[in-house]
Amino acid sequence: MDNAEPPRDPSAMSRSAAIAYAIGLPLALLVLIFLPAGSIAWVPGWIFIAVLVLAFGASALVLARVNPIIFRARSRFQRGTKAWDRALLAAILPAMVAILPVAALDTGRFHWLPLPLSAVVLGYAALLGGIAVTAWAQAVNPFFEPGFRIQSERHQHVIDGGPYRFVRHPGYIAAIVMFFGMALALGSVLALLPAVLASALLALRTSWEDRLLQAELPGYDDYARRVRWRLVPGLW
Repeated sequence: MDNAEPPRDPSAMSRSAAIAYAIGLPLALLVLIFLPAGSIAWVPGWIFIAVLVLAFGASALVLARVNPIIFRARSRFQRGTKAWDRALLAAILPAMVAILPVAALDTGRFHWLPLPLSAVVLGYAALLGGIAVTAWAQAVNPFFEPGFRIQSERHQHVIDGGPYRFVRHPGYIAAIVMFFGMALALGSVLALLPAVLASALLALRTSWEDRLLQAELPGYDDYARRVRWRLVPGLW
């Protein structure tokens, strides 16, 4: 990799885009939960949103101090993102988003297959744990982008600190834990179905990404020999 030029970090998100995100994402969350639930007074939905806001808010505050460039890196798909990754994400993201309305329909409107309180508590523990591990991975990895590419203009190199000491893709295992945590936290068995689909697609993405990293990123092959596990220590 040519390091003769200084690294060029991604540009900041425009003010209009930042405002659109700040307004659009909370509104989308409200619609995805309360419209299928059939009532704005569904208390579990408000508890879920409050936990998400507080957890991601705390995560953002920490990242703003320790690795602020991550907000630029994750603000959009950057030029050079692999076409296959965009196509795969076009399937993963809807499956992930579907967890919320399916759970709201299941437990908020029709009460088909509600889960006991113990499962809900387990779901929140998984959700918070996944958010924490994701923040940890982003705190030590400035190359943590939403799409896969080799970031040669940023002088990308192997990150082997923090959670990357234990698995090669800690952000992905954290996401899978969050998928199941979301379904359980909302008390829904049926919402586990899109969670399983999103997790399977993400595991496939991990496999393809890992293969390309070993082929294209200098030093990654040696790192893969030192850290054997992609997602789960001792398993895979």
